[in-house]
Amino acid sequence: MQKTLIGIDPDIDKSGVCVYRSKESFDLYNLKFFDLFKLLKRLKNDSIGHTIEVYIEAGWLNKSNWHSVKNGSAKINAKIGGYVGANHQVGKLIIEMCEYLGIEYKTPRPNKNTKKVTHEYFSKLTGITKRTNQEQRDAVMLVYGR
Repeated sequence: MQKTLIGIDPDIDKSGVCVYRSKESFDLYNLKFFDLFKLLKRLKNDSIGHTIEVYIEAGWLNKSNWHSVKNGSAKINAKIGGYVGANHQVGKLIIEMCEYLGIEYKTPRPNKNTKKVTHEYFSKLTGITKRTNQEQRDAVMLVYGR
């Protein structure tokens, strides 16, 4: 049975999304929350004859260390912590979205295989030479080669 893998790097503004069918066939997006909902709903409705599996990067599963970063002030550290927490909440809401739509999902924690990669390394690994941003590359790294 054919399988479509969807990698999602949650973000408060626009999440990085990769719809991965094979190493030669995938689409990259940066989507606002409800645009992501529309995409998942459409893919679910079009999934007759194949399965969909979503991989949502689950940074909240890693032990946090943002508070120990020395950025010069507690105010800056608090702001960083606020952004991190908001992104984590978006990821948890995407899980709820998948449950609502009846889509299978997994929540891998960020690790050395999903770390931030440069455009050069990413292009060499995937063969994608078009312009990508970090969120898109993170989304691809969640599903590439599975």
